[in-house]
Formats: sequence, structure tokens, C-alpha cells
Amino acid sequence: MGSFADNFYQNFIEDNRYEYILNGLGVTLIITLFSVMIGIILGFIVAMVRSTYDKTGKGLILNIICNIYLTVIRGTPVVLQLLITYFVIFASVDVNKVFVAVIAFGINSGAYVAEIIRSGIMSIDNGQFEAGRSLGFSYVQTMIHFILPQAFKNILPALGNEFIVLLKETSVAGYIALQDLTKGADIIRSRTYNAFMPLMAVAVIYLVLVMIFDKLVKNLERRLRNSDH
Repeated sequence: MGSFADNFYQNFIEDNRYEYILNGLGVTLIITLFSVMIGIILGFIVAMVRSTYDKTGKGLILNIICNIYLTVIRGTPVVLQLLITYFVIFASVDVNKVFVAVIAFGINSGAYVAEIIRSGIMSIDNGQFEAGRSLGFSYVQTMIHFILPQAFKNILPALGNEFIVLLKETSVAGYIALQDLTKGADIIRSRTYNAFMPLMAVAVIYLVLVMIFDKLVKNLERRLRNSDH
């Protein structure tokens, strides 16, 4: 058993093995960023379809399609969805693995974001809708000017938590041989036969990223609360 300095050198300095961590961190952040964007867009569309049907009864077919999407995505593991996306949907296509991961995680996140946004919309009292309509606003205008701003404040903590979960879920990207942060640590472990140091380093990086994101969400919450005064 070598000293800490020897283990550190062997795991990170020798053969520039730290680059596995840095490159993996970049891949993880890219996947998370673009998956979040897809998740927000897809989730917002699905939430609007479902909440519109709940409140007006319009869009039956679209609502059924959205319900099927939510049931399938929320009812199957994200690892399985990633494998299906890569080995089935894109099996015959030469496609970038990062793109595949972004699509898979984005679609998965969209299902959870949709329910978060929908719950926020449905939590707003119907009197708000009636007030907007009585002032001459259309349904869409009422949603934009009255409902969504209030709903966003209510769902921000849950939305922030979903994005944190998404960041951690990307750690399974290695199942399609994508060198993300976790895979980078595993590569170092396979070279040095020392699991503790690389895995602990990656755990600390994930923890720091989560703490930073959590801090940003809390700052945004505080600013929104202050804007109400």
C-alpha cells in the first residue's frame, strides 16, 4: 500500500490520467445542459396539452398521446431507455454517442418536468383563470400573463431538484461506451487497480456540482420572493 502522494501520482498524474476526469466532466456537463433544454421544452408542451384538456376538455387525442408518453417513460428505467435509443432506434445510423445520450436523457427528463409544470398550473385557483377571462384575455394570454408566472414560483424547488437528479442520472451514459465523468473514473481504476481515489474524486465533483446548482436555484427563489414585495 503506497503513500497518498504515490497513489495520487499513479491515479491522476502518471500518463496524464487526470484528463479522463476532465474530459468526462465536459461530456457530463454537455449532456446535462442540452438534456435540460430538451426536457424543459418537451415538458412544457406536454404540460400545456394536459392542463388544457383538464380545464377545457379540448385536445383529447393529444392528451392521450401525452399520457402514453408519460406512462412509458416514467414506467421504465432510464438505463433501458438509453440502451433502446442507442442499440435500437439509432442502431443502423452512425451517430454521435453524446447526441444519443442527450436525446435519451432529454426525453426522460421531459416526462418528469411535464408533471411538475402541470401540477404547478393546476395548483393555481380557477378564480385566476376567470379573472383573466373577465378582463378580456384569451385562454393563452391568461396562461402567459396570470397562471404561468405564479406556477413557476411554486414549482421552482421541484424543477431544480429534477435537474439535479438529471445531472446524477447521466452517470449511466457509460452503458453505451460514452466516456462521461463516472466512466472516466472507471477507466483510471482499470489502469491502476485502485478504485478508491478516482471514484472518490468523481463523487466529490458530483457533490460540488450539485451544491453549486442548488445554490443557484435557492438564489433564484429568493429573488422571486423579493420581487413579490
